[in-house]
Amino acid sequence: MKEELEMITSLAEEQMNKTIDHAQSELQKIRAGKANPAMVEGVMVDYYGVETPLNQVANINTPDAHTIAIQPWEKAMIEPIELAITAANLGFNPSNDGHFVRISVPPLTEERRVDLVKQAKSETENCKVSIRNCRRDANDEIKRLMKDGLGEDAAKDGEAMVQELTNKFIAEIDSRLEVKEKEILTI
Repeated sequence: MKEELEMITSLAEEQMNKTIDHAQSELQKIRAGKANPAMVEGVMVDYYGVETPLNQVANINTPDAHTIAIQPWEKAMIEPIELAITAANLGFNPSNDGHFVRISVPPLTEERRVDLVKQAKSETENCKVSIRNCRRDANDEIKRLMKDGLGEDAAKDGEAMVQELTNKFIAEIDSRLEVKEKEILTI
């Protein structure tokens, strides 16, 4: 029974780690006034009739803090990349010079910064809910083990370990949100 209890807690920890990774990738997509290739990585481009992620048809980099430069691997892809970025409705106005698609990242207004902080908080709250769901699932499994003969003390210890993991991961999400919030609000 002890092995099953350890397996339940390690599975919960693994799921919570995946949630943290997801939260980090979502927070990276929220722009903070500085150009970041992650801002456009989710854009899907029509690559000869197949919807393909932008980062699979072009090289994306940031030559300076306010510019994203996209160099397609095929010159014929410049126009479809421009159209895809415009269609993605990211608030960018791409331009091309025949070799590169350039995106000038405009400075954020105070109102937009507040909206982005709200978006970041919403994203992290969704991740906290996911972590709590992992806790609930693990506790349900522990209760199932109790019915199968696990001792009450061992079950309490298992639930305490799961709660400790939950607290640790929620604190991790909060600290990442705090860092992102400072990044967004810094002018």
